Order: sequence, then C-alpha cells, then structure tokens
Amino acid sequence: MEKGVVYLIPNVISAETQEAVIPAHVRSAILETDIFYVEDLRTARRYVSSLKLGLTIEELDFRILDKKTSFEDCFEIAQIALEGKNLGVISESGCPGVADPGARLVHMAQQLGIKCKPLVGPSSILMALMASGFNGQSFAFHGYLPIDRKERQQKIRQLEKESKEKDQTQIFMDTPYRNEALLLDIIKVARADSFLCVARDITGEKELIRTKSVAKWTAKEIDLKKIPTIFLLYAN
Repeated sequence: MEKGVVYLIPNVISAETQEAVIPAHVRSAILETDIFYVEDLRTARRYVSSLKLGLTIEELDFRILDKKTSFEDCFEIAQIALEGKNLGVISESGCPGVADPGARLVHMAQQLGIKCKPLVGPSSILMALMASGFNGQSFAFHGYLPIDRKERQQKIRQLEKESKEKDQTQIFMDTPYRNEALLLDIIKVARADSFLCVARDITGEKELIRTKSVAKWTAKEIDLKKIPTIFLLYAN
C-alpha cells in the first residue's frame, strides 16, 4: 500500500489576508488532504472555509494536535498516513512545525519514512528577518522569552552577548499583551549601540517593521498592544 503524505499547510498571520498570502499550491494540497490536524478546531475550520475551495466544512475531518499531543499520540496518528491517508497540519498562525506543536508529528513521520511536504506561505520569523537589515546568514530563533522580568532581562543580555560574539541575529517574541513590557526591557538593558528591529502585524493592515539603534528607541513611539510582534536584536 502506498503511504500517504503529511502536508504542512501554512495559515495566514493576519486576518483577511488569505487572497494575498496563500498560494494556489496550498489550496490544491488542502483538496488532497483526508484528515486535518490543528491546534484549534474553530479557527482551522474558519480558515479553510475562507479559501472558498467548494468544500463542505462540516464534512471535513479536523482533529486536535496541540502542545498536549505526545510523541506516543503522534505515532498513532502517523499510522493513518502509513495506511495511505493524506494528513494536513495547520498551525494557528504562519508555517506549521516552526515554534509549533506540529513538529512532533513531522518528526515521527520522518522516522517512519512518510513524506512530509512543506508548503510555501507566510512566516513572520523569516519575513521580519528579511526586512530587518540584520545578518541573514547566521541567526537564531528563541521563541518566547521568560515571563519573570529579571529572568527576561538576563536573557536579553545573554542574547545580545551571543549576537556580538557570533555575529548572529537574535529573533524572539512574546505573547501580544506582554509586547510593551518586553520592548521596555530591551531598551533598558541592551547596549545603546546595539540594533533592534520591531516587526508588528506582518502582512496585516497595521504592519510596521522598523530598525534603529537601541539608543533611538522609545517605548511610546510604537503601539504594540495585543498585536503579534517579532523582535530582532543585533549587536555588531
């Protein structure tokens, strides 16, 4: 029996942008998918519906794959692909498998010889890096920084030091409601001559990507309240 494929299906980053950022081959892969594995059933159904592919959403098979999904669970899921079914992994935002629980299923599928097909779509991490002007040959994504303020400030100092030593762009983020606190901490503890890029609402109506030295940043000049944001730090 021929094995199925695991399609890594990108989602929009900002609402109502599917026509601009989701290419035709993603739509074709969705039509070929038998079972969708997603973080949230409601938002995933809404996303697929917004693509207007002529599908009856109520007839599609959506199942949960989130941070609680174990490797053992992923082994069971992968058996479905071994039986010939095509699986689709959809992240809540951007590309699945990057800062995303879908990576566990992909890892398991790779071990079992199942084809994993990444599909082109918006990635806030790479798009922010592209527009930052920072080193695009050596960079690291660190995900979310610590919640505790002292630990967060210490982490910022550590990332800045590594950036200087390795000539490396440091990329990180936080939950939208902590964006402003994170920006204040960067301004407070980073060196004045280090550079900071703040990339807000990438692909959306409020998109703003701005790079300046830390010395020239002020927290009041940019509204980050509840808006998805990527931060990039570069010490040269």
